[in-house]
Amino acid sequence: MTRGSSLYVEDLSMSFGAHRVLDGLSLRVDPGEAVCLVGPSGAGKTTLLRCLAGLTPPTGGRVRYGEQPLTAPHADIAVVSQDYRGSLLPWLRVWDNVAFPLQGRGMKKAVRRRRALECLEAVGLQDVGEKYPWQLSGGMQQRVAIARGLAYDAPVLLMDEPFGSVDAQARFDLEDLTLQLRRRLGITVVVVTHDIDEAVYLGDRVIVLGGKPTAVLDNLAVPLGDDRDQLTTRADPRFAELRTRVLAQIRGEKVPTGPEAARQ
Repeated sequence: MTRGSSLYVEDLSMSFGAHRVLDGLSLRVDPGEAVCLVGPSGAGKTTLLRCLAGLTPPTGGRVRYGEQPLTAPHADIAVVSQDYRGSLLPWLRVWDNVAFPLQGRGMKKAVRRRRALECLEAVGLQDVGEKYPWQLSGGMQQRVAIARGLAYDAPVLLMDEPFGSVDAQARFDLEDLTLQLRRRLGITVVVVTHDIDEAVYLGDRVIVLGGKPTAVLDNLAVPLGDDRDQLTTRADPRFAELRTRVLAQIRGEKVPTGPEAARQ
């Protein structure tokens, strides 16, 4: 069962001084969807995510959450950054790190602790609550960051290149964890990633950004079903066709079709 409202980006533009980064972007993310944003470096993916989070007001257009203009952080929207080492407080135990943002909600300490431990269990870390972040591997620290995002009980989870700093095996495990949490909790997930394979593996849709200034080049449905796994899904010929199409668009090349796409 899905929760929350749709996210709307309506004719959004963003300029920094005379430099226009985003130009006339429009898109929609419905409750329960997983949408991945890809594009070349400097395309403004993180800027767009910050606008979706209500952290950065656009210079043109608007973002809505349901019928509400999104001009500030919203309790329904949680953010997981790529810098898990910088976002976790090394002097606090793991469960305290997860519970820390809940202090502003006026929860009693016992309630915050219970919620933190529930979220740690959701990401498979039910036994590390008393440890400190520096005692955990990189992949485990990123799981803690995801647990903290879940602790808000937010129906929308925004993730900014969340797995780029961990090794390949940890990355695969975290991708699968994201799919499991999304199915089990009915949450909406928006992921910024530079990894095209990851975008196709995680997303119901892949939105390709590009151009100068950046606009939406493609809004690509990913018909690979909900029951995905690292071996069979990535070996599916449709997976190869989708990743080839996205890569060609990012490079500004002709999109291969038919047998030509299969040879890529």
